[in-house]
Amino acid sequence: MDTQSPWLDDDQQDLWQALLTVVIALPAALDRQLQRDAGISNFEYGVLAQLSMTDEATMRLSDLARACDSTQPRLSKVMDRFEARGWVTRRPDPSDGRYTFGTLTDAGRQKLIESAPEHVAQVKRLVFDPLSAAQRRHLGGALTHIAATVRRELEGG
Repeated sequence: MDTQSPWLDDDQQDLWQALLTVVIALPAALDRQLQRDAGISNFEYGVLAQLSMTDEATMRLSDLARACDSTQPRLSKVMDRFEARGWVTRRPDPSDGRYTFGTLTDAGRQKLIESAPEHVAQVKRLVFDPLSAAQRRHLGGALTHIAATVRRELEGG
């Protein structure tokens, strides 16, 4: 097949189908495990984890949405639920009132700690265990390039 063809060649099609399976089925498998074991979604776990990895467990919500590849309305709904459960607090950014900070509470950190062991085990089973160290390095490099390209596209560049 020539490079001008609008179609994927057989190797590209196989890779594309495998990637689609990972992109669609992996989050579903992680959601199922987290819902069963912790009563939260993979997205919600990601929000708790992002906050936990920051200085003082605090981020501007606009930055948190970006870090979680989320829209602000979706994140806002999650933050409403988390605040009702006592897992986060929100407050205006004192340096710029147009922004809001979200802070992980001790209860939120505890929820993350309790949720992590089974979640991490599931991630290892599904993503890391099937691969050799060399395959993990190659996949990491490839995904880093794809992610950068996708992010540039989303940012309009």
